[in-house]
Amino acid sequence: MSRTPNRYVLGTTQPLATRYDVALLDLDGVVYLGPDAITGAAAALANARNVGMRLTFVTNNASREPSMVATHLNEIGVPATADDVVTSSQAAAQVLVDRCGRGATVLVVGSSALRATVERAGLRIVASAGDRPDAVVQGYSPDVRYADLAEVALSVRAGAFWVATNADSTLPTPRGLLPGNGALVAAVATATGRQPIVAGKPQLPLHAEAVRRSAATNPLVVGDRLDTDIEGANAADTDSLLVLTGVTGVSDLISAAPQLRPTYIAFDLAGLVDLQPEVEQAGGAARCAGWSAAVGEGNTITLDGDGPALAGLRAVLVAGWSTDADSSSTTGRINLDAGAALQRLGLR
Repeated sequence: MSRTPNRYVLGTTQPLATRYDVALLDLDGVVYLGPDAITGAAAALANARNVGMRLTFVTNNASREPSMVATHLNEIGVPATADDVVTSSQAAAQVLVDRCGRGATVLVVGSSALRATVERAGLRIVASAGDRPDAVVQGYSPDVRYADLAEVALSVRAGAFWVATNADSTLPTPRGLLPGNGALVAAVATATGRQPIVAGKPQLPLHAEAVRRSAATNPLVVGDRLDTDIEGANAADTDSLLVLTGVTGVSDLISAAPQLRPTYIAFDLAGLVDLQPEVEQAGGAARCAGWSAAVGEGNTITLDGDGPALAGLRAVLVAGWSTDADSSSTTGRINLDAGAALQRLGLR
């Protein structure tokens, strides 16, 4: 099933868990936050499984083995095996095999999990640029040193095929945002004037690897980030569900450019089984389950009526995204004032 062009925030007459065969689930911000499960996530995923949906957990994090991720999921009450987890390390290794073939030599900079994944793919790991590797793969590790980046730069300049597990510029930690793999990749890109093939979201290799490993025929991408999960789903022409338990807030969602807009929205993973009424458009207004939203003077969204908060938010989004308020924007972001509408919904 391909998404309908320019259609967002669709309604459902059946649970998403019965409409799609596999949920391709992001992890941090969707299933858990750090070491802890998001409230209700385990029960929601169990309900989705009970009506026939299969679950695959898809992460840009290349620093942990799938077995380690599965152990964490089991600890928070979400049954999973290593086969249920797909990482950007696995996607990067497949990119290397497709381009260079099994047996090719690869310089690996990153975690031990990345090294193990590359070896399992039938590639031969070398120690330095002096070994003239066929390819380089670069992933995040807190132990990456300047000397490691120097070996990557030398290899890339010598013509090695260059792959990055992901291009995430920051890494969330209890202390705040720290430089992520994308920041380290940028240092090499600056030094060499070249750019790597990126395996992780929103690029397509990780999505393709998840579909291949899960044998999905009609997948649903589930995530909390517009610029990785949802953008990647749209690039792959795959329907998506955005949950508001992680990075994206309602203000981010309202101003989202077209390529960042999800097919469905929900407050949390209960959206996999909860029904969502259609948003109807008539006379310049978007109506949903008792709410009516419209864009007025100064691109201000007005909201009238009463009903579930999620239905009101869906009406606000459809009204806002149906305008030409962003037609003169160079960023694609819509300049809408939804403050009063969100306040009425208790979402601000």
